[in-house]
Amino acid sequence: MLIPAGDLASLIDHTLLRPDATEKDILGLCAEAVRYRFKAVCVNPGRVAAAAGTLAGTGVLVCAVAGFPLGASTTGTKAAEAAGAVRDGAGEIDLVINIGLLKDGRYDLVLRDVRAVVEAVSALRPEVPVKAIIETCYLTGEEKKTASLLCEQAGARFIKTSTGTGPAGATVEDVDLIRRTVSPRTGIKASGGIKTLDQALRLIGAGATRIGTSSGVKIMKELLGPDK
Repeated sequence: MLIPAGDLASLIDHTLLRPDATEKDILGLCAEAVRYRFKAVCVNPGRVAAAAGTLAGTGVLVCAVAGFPLGASTTGTKAAEAAGAVRDGAGEIDLVINIGLLKDGRYDLVLRDVRAVVEAVSALRPEVPVKAIIETCYLTGEEKKTASLLCEQAGARFIKTSTGTGPAGATVEDVDLIRRTVSPRTGIKASGGIKTLDQALRLIGAGATRIGTSSGVKIMKELLGPDK
């Protein structure tokens, strides 16, 4: 599968969610995102304001995580965290669903949880999409389908495979399953363990419309050459 460099870069969320990331690290992430023209940088909520200030006018979005990495905080906490990130300049929100509630079969509560965050974000900036992280490594095939449909019903505009902190990340099989489950209007963000150009291209071929990775520069150098 061949893809122009600009097209690939526009699908990448350049990610830095390490707890020890410094402001210097975040500013370096932003500089790389501008250089390669990535779609967004993905950072923790406390780093949104710094990233947004640095990226103002560049066309690169700031994506903030909410409920990261476990998804087990209360709905009110998640909604407040997401809304705060939007106020600080986030143009996208990556929300971790409550995986335990899904496994309990409390689909009503999962739906309510995601919808509350979508509504909190939409009340401030309706154009800001929420990407719902379902953490596929903990789910059966049927649970992946159910989670994807619930998140779509709740208003999430993307289904995201993984946080990158679980025992496994994105797979071609999971992206294909999600693509066959949700409607064409719903995007899919593949994330977790994506370190090579080949991985990224295979996931895009399976239906991913966004790639979340901390190896964006490495992937682009594979495509463009090591000196680029």
